Amino acid sequence: MKRRTLGSQGLEVSSVGLGTMGMTMAYGDGISEQAAVDTIRGAFEAGVTFFDTAELYGLGTGSNEQLVGKAVKPIRDEVVVATKFGFDLNDLSKMGELFDSRPEHIREVAENSLRYLDTDVIDVFYQHRVDPDVPIEEVAETVGELIREGKVRYFGLSEAAPDTIRRAHAVTPVSVVQTEYSIFEREVEEEILPTLRELGIGFVAYSPLGRGMLTGELKPASEYPENDMRSRIDERWQPGNFERNAEAVERLKAIAAEKDITASQLAIAWLLSQGDDIVPIPGTRSLDRVRENAGAAEVALTADELSAISEILPHGSFGNRYPEEMANDGLSRAL
Repeated sequence: MKRRTLGSQGLEVSSVGLGTMGMTMAYGDGISEQAAVDTIRGAFEAGVTFFDTAELYGLGTGSNEQLVGKAVKPIRDEVVVATKFGFDLNDLSKMGELFDSRPEHIREVAENSLRYLDTDVIDVFYQHRVDPDVPIEEVAETVGELIREGKVRYFGLSEAAPDTIRRAHAVTPVSVVQTEYSIFEREVEEEILPTLRELGIGFVAYSPLGRGMLTGELKPASEYPENDMRSRIDERWQPGNFERNAEAVERLKAIAAEKDITASQLAIAWLLSQGDDIVPIPGTRSLDRVRENAGAAEVALTADELSAISEILPHGSFGNRYPEEMANDGLSRAL
């Protein structure tokens, strides 16, 4: 698989990565550790070298990081592993409401992640969500110290605003920023991407398949289990929005069919065409899906095809990714 460079500090990864959150949370019940390990190793065999996990994805137990660490252990020197800090997970009943990016907590999470991942260094260490009570300069300085100590290689931010990115970058160079971005979700195009390109920072697109809707396999919110966020949080699956989004996906599938590719490959190829500084990290539990998504790296879209996609969804999907009352909630922005 082709590789891309993110930021100006030397971070190089496969042009398509793999998000592992869904293996343990957010989309119904997780999968077995062995199934997760098989999927991750299958991704590597398909050319993927960039794997994304987080403290949050194990709900404070380290389970997600542990399965990633186990999976990449035989190939550790050939892959890039990213994880995240920034939440207070001591009370899971308030998960997403409590932040903690105090320097001492960042160090505590780093040590835990190193142990769970069974590694000597964290390749990319993201602040998962901006902590309103801790100046971003203190966060950047702490991660900078971890970099100088050899425990972290690259500093990242997730769901951060332009001013926050600038302030952090002035203290410790930010290599990459991660935010949701897809044909369905276009908010980053207005301010985030221009800021990153001005500063020479790379971009990682999570949920590049619109949380599954852009795979072309659609069902309404009522058909998902209660512990799947699409059943209750994501407005795009709710009545009224769902039908309009489903119609748009059918039109995208028609474009894909003409190229003899899948809707997922079309969506990932669209993201890759938005700039060489963008790397999508589609999440999946399926080895077949991993191979399908990796294949999107070889798909080239013509100007006419890009124009047709833009005509179908010029401003993104119908419905917001989070309800208005959750717009500033930490957990919503973390998923």
